Amino acid sequence: MSGTRSPSPKAPATEALIVAHGQPSDPEPAEARLAELAARVQSHLPDHRVTSATMAAPDALENALARAGDDTLIYPLFMADGWFVRTALRKRLDGHNVQVLPPMGLDPALPAVAAIAIREAAALRGYDLHDTSVLLAAHGSARGQKAAESARIFANHLAQILPVARIAPTFVEQAPYIAETAQSLPGPALCLPFFAQEGEHVRDDVNGTLRGLGFAGPLLPALGLCPGIPQLIANALRQETRERAAA
Repeated sequence: MSGTRSPSPKAPATEALIVAHGQPSDPEPAEARLAELAARVQSHLPDHRVTSATMAAPDALENALARAGDDTLIYPLFMADGWFVRTALRKRLDGHNVQVLPPMGLDPALPAVAAIAIREAAALRGYDLHDTSVLLAAHGSARGQKAAESARIFANHLAQILPVARIAPTFVEQAPYIAETAQSLPGPALCLPFFAQEGEHVRDDVNGTLRGLGFAGPLLPALGLCPGIPQLIANALRQETRERAAA
């Protein structure tokens, strides 16, 4: 009789699905970029199977749910727990046995990721961080306060770890609007778009508006494109998996 034991069966991978809004007018590029993000998150989670879908690409979410099956972890790549997460997404998930995590914009670790990006951008241009203002350009909403609340909470937490002159939340769809806020900032300033992806709102409403004003500071990529985001998402999924196993 051999003394070698057969290896224990490997536990099935935990299914995780990253869901974003996407770009309704041109869904495929956003779908591809989200898949690239999912692959980077997957590199941190060998015991998970991480896939992705945008809500804008026809049938993408439904097809991804069918492939993933029950007990899938849903990670909303959104900046607020607003209408899209609470209503639109949950309606699309109705009938599926899934667990929806808090959206990325509410992650307590997100301000630290942003702080690194801001410090690097300021240092690259020789700005004294203490004299620098941060224009936090967010979506906002004329129909509710969830989006604005998320940006303001984030700004307050960021201010606790980043010694800048001012962090000014400003919005595309509600006051204070980007144009008026940008013109009132003191000293050197930079803009951080409080968005999950680099869609039309960032390209046109944020960057287009600021360039039209002659805004001299750097325009950083959308917060969801920061290098630390894949690890942040992986940490959230890993923590949820551990809590489910311990329950």
